[in-house]
Amino acid sequence: MRLVLEGSGASRGMALGRARLEQPSRFLVVETPLEESEIADQLQRIDQAIAAAINELNVLRDKLDGPLAREVGEFIDAHRLILEDPEFVNGLHDLISEGRFHASAALKMQRESLVAVFEAMDDPYLRSRREDIEHVIGRVQGALNRESSAEERKLASRVGEILVSDTVAPSELVPLAEHGVLGFILTAGSMLSHSAILARSLRLPMVVGSLDALAHLQDGDLILIDGDSGNVVAHPTAQDLAGYRQWQRETAQQDKRRARLRNADTRTVDGVDIKLHANAEMNGDVARARACGAAGIGLYRTEFLFLQRKDAPGEEEQFLAYRDLVLGMGGLPVTIRTLDLGADKADSAGLVLEDEPNPALGVRGVRLSLRIPQLMHTQLRAILRTTGYGPVRILIPMISAVEEIITVKRMIKECAMQLRTEGHEIADHFTIGAMIEVPAAAIALPSMIRHLDFVSIGTNDLVQYTLAVDRNNNELGDLYDPLHPAVLRLIAQTIAVGKRSRCPVTLCGEIAGDVNFTAMLIALGLTDFSMNPGLILEVRETVNSLDRGELRRLAPSLLHASDRESIRHIVQRMRVQGRPIMENAVP
Repeated sequence: MRLVLEGSGASRGMALGRARLEQPSRFLVVETPLEESEIADQLQRIDQAIAAAINELNVLRDKLDGPLAREVGEFIDAHRLILEDPEFVNGLHDLISEGRFHASAALKMQRESLVAVFEAMDDPYLRSRREDIEHVIGRVQGALNRESSAEERKLASRVGEILVSDTVAPSELVPLAEHGVLGFILTAGSMLSHSAILARSLRLPMVVGSLDALAHLQDGDLILIDGDSGNVVAHPTAQDLAGYRQWQRETAQQDKRRARLRNADTRTVDGVDIKLHANAEMNGDVARARACGAAGIGLYRTEFLFLQRKDAPGEEEQFLAYRDLVLGMGGLPVTIRTLDLGADKADSAGLVLEDEPNPALGVRGVRLSLRIPQLMHTQLRAILRTTGYGPVRILIPMISAVEEIITVKRMIKECAMQLRTEGHEIADHFTIGAMIEVPAAAIALPSMIRHLDFVSIGTNDLVQYTLAVDRNNNELGDLYDPLHPAVLRLIAQTIAVGKRSRCPVTLCGEIAGDVNFTAMLIALGLTDFSMNPGLILEVRETVNSLDRGELRRLAPSLLHASDRESIRHIVQRMRVQGRPIMENAVP
């Protein structure tokens, strides 16, 4: 009988496949106490299971390549560090040797103890990391309960299937996709989680918050997942299947149509040029940006050079990475953001402070860089050396006061003098900008903009800080809304201040690549966007159908609206090819 389960769409698209349920609770746990003669065997079993789990992670790590390798590798390395932690291993040994627990029962107790520690933490982000413990314990339990630990066989068995689970680790997404998993249905999770962001990059549909999925679906059930609406249909009817086939035809036509836009201009119907830049973190992103006709790199995240290592990269290593980026863009402008570690981006080199009471409001971004001057000097020297190879802009993250801008500019001047003395060929002038992601920066921009050559609006954090809503907290998902009146006014104010000062303004947050927001942002006066390179053609197609003059006339009513519902009603009047802009929006 047809069954419809509701959730929230986290990654757009549809998929039809067989359900593959994954429930950590299904592992067999032996509760009877050990005899003295059994202790050595159980110690050996737990050590072998841990070694097998570490080996699986190493195999996954070695298989990663492409633009997602560094980000996915971060999670694999975090899980491996837990497995290699002496306290974790010794705790299991003590439970087996002194507590007389079987290996499976010791794992269960260790899990409960660690989860309790994470749940007692005040910081919402750290509480959310209990998922790492769940994944690690589940991997070791799996090794204990199977005769063979071949990861390849496990993955191959999922070809043509849709994974149904409580959660899925970001480190597992790429190998699962490579082995044919078509989509994901999760009982928990958030559309702003790392897994959801990766699913969107991989163009795999994902539904999160489908609370009843594990209770109502069975292994092998035929299911249709819709990542736009958030609906999951079990035992789809002929009508459902016809709708899915129609979606496939429309998607194929859409991709073919957009392919013709690779080298096209991005221009509204009334002749206003719009610049679409690409966000990047690895060389693969540069190739994709060029292939889609990006106007340049609007945001290069340098922190990904730091995340996968136990020591900070030196000047030469950073210089080579930045130089290759600049050369790869063939003369197009490249914006390099200085280190933005902290909050949800912790490194392995010990640069980020440990045990901060509230990392999101702590030492992150430029605050961390200024706290470690040598770190900042090394990075600035590497960036400045690339200015002789093409147009480079320097972007400073997490600015909240003009004093920070002045300090960084003084450091840039010092580094430039040193480099010229050493005989390096660098540019005569440097283009320096600030991220506007803290409300204080947006409000104080009129007085600080004279110190800047450009600004970039980071809406992911601007929404979070303006609304006091942790974007990683699943319980607050409805409150995290870029359409809040306060957020729109800060965006509009920033764009207006930039225009009056003739200072370019780019928006590089996630809404820049979401066509549900394109018309609204153009109505607010934005002309420079920066996004995932895979979204450029879709946004270009949308821009080319819009009349900027008509949209700008709607801006006053948009900014005078007092509540989110009124704003949504106004935005629904902004049409793209005859369809409401906000249809199936994912903030």
